[in-house]
Parts: sequence; C-alpha cells; structure tokens
Amino acid sequence: MHLGDALEVLSRLPAESVDCVWTDPPYLLSNGGVTCVAGRMVSVDKGDWDRSRGIDADHAFNLAWTAACRRVLKPAGTIWVTGTLHVYPSVGMALVRNGFRLLNDIVWEKPNPPPNLGRRTFTHSTEIVLWAAKSGRDSRHRYTFNYDDMRRENGGKQMKTVWRMKAPSAPEKRFGKHPTQKPLALIDRCLRASTKDGGVVLDPFAGSGSTGVAALALGRRFVGIEIDPEFADLCVRRLSGKPSPSSTDRATDDR
Repeated sequence: MHLGDALEVLSRLPAESVDCVWTDPPYLLSNGGVTCVAGRMVSVDKGDWDRSRGIDADHAFNLAWTAACRRVLKPAGTIWVTGTLHVYPSVGMALVRNGFRLLNDIVWEKPNPPPNLGRRTFTHSTEIVLWAAKSGRDSRHRYTFNYDDMRRENGGKQMKTVWRMKAPSAPEKRFGKHPTQKPLALIDRCLRASTKDGGVVLDPFAGSGSTGVAALALGRRFVGIEIDPEFADLCVRRLSGKPSPSSTDRATDDR
C-alpha cells in the first residue's frame, strides 16, 4: 500500500508493470445533498476528495489519472472503472482520448438501493463499470478474457453485461467502513474474468482496500494507493486481517 496522491505515486511506479487496474475513483457527489442509509437521512458529503471542481477541472483530472494508469499498464493490460452518471461519461471520454479501447460497459444492478428522498427522479439503482484495453484492435498484444470461466459461471450461457449484486455485506465492513465501498463479489468477478494467477492488480483510489482483498484471495499481487491516512490504515487492516481497536463505524451510503 502507498499513502499519497494517486498522480504522484503513479508517476513513481515502473512503466508497463501492472496487468490490470480496478478502481473506484471519486464520483464528485459531495454537493450538500442527502441520502438514506438504514432508514436515516444522512449527508452525501464524504470529504474534499469527492467535491467537484467544475466540469473542466474534473475532466482534466480524469484525463490525468487515466493517462497515468495507461503508462503503468502492460501492453496487454486492461482497466476497470466504476461510476455513476455523475462521472462515467467523463471517464469514458478520458479513456478513449488516452488511447484505450472500450470493451464493455457493465451495469451493476443493486437489488436494494436507497430510496429517492426527493421523489423528483427514478430511484438510482445501478452503476456502470467500464472495461477497456490498452492494446488496439490490431495489436499483437491480446488482453486476457477468461471467457470459458465466465460461461461456466453463467450456467453454460454467455454472460451478459447486467450483473445483479448486493451492496457490501456486514463481514466486509468488520474492520471499518468506507462511504463508497464496493462489494467483493463485483471486483472478484471482474478480476477472474480479466487476470491470470500471479498477475499484478493496481487500484489508485484504494479506499477500504476491497480491490486488494479480492486480488489477494485470487492469488494475484496488489498495488494500492490511498490519499486519506485513515482509509489507508483501513486498507492495511483488511489486507493483513488484523482489526484495530480504534476501528470506527463510518456512515456509508453503499453507493
């Protein structure tokens, strides 16, 4: 685990040293609004790291970190990026601008999303997970897709791009919580589909360390970067399996 700014740490990592990136970047949702968690109305403000700086600055940030990830990816590497409508259009354009080839847009459907308190739109119940390859269509470098494994998991049929999965379970939060924590099942499937045993997985916005937990459980190696010291400590606790007496119950909206 690296404690620090993602762009700064990425600049120090060796070029073409990572097989796969799986990350959950800031969604830029901290705008003073509210959401519902466990039947209670709570603020959506998560911290300065999740606050929008405006369209141009936000897109410049997405261009910068996706370019940095491309530099450290091996020629046959791929990247997975989660997002809601607040961020994935910018991230998708940033990936294309930086030379990535979009492969899929996975729709993660949540069976029990938080209710829409404002009642002015449909209830937000999905997130998008973009999957893209560093190599071009005509490249000699072939990205990994464990098609047969995914087909067997889907009862012998081709797996579709809509995945219905619950939010993180209580055991996944026993070391502490992160306000945007993703379920291990989601990350696990992505990594099983796109990596091989012993491969290196990178998460430049590690949060609670879920990417690392999933990667290590699958026999992959993990490189994580987190700017918040408290969450970096949570990552270390989860990855080492050693809870801390000071573990806190941070509120989470299970986005």
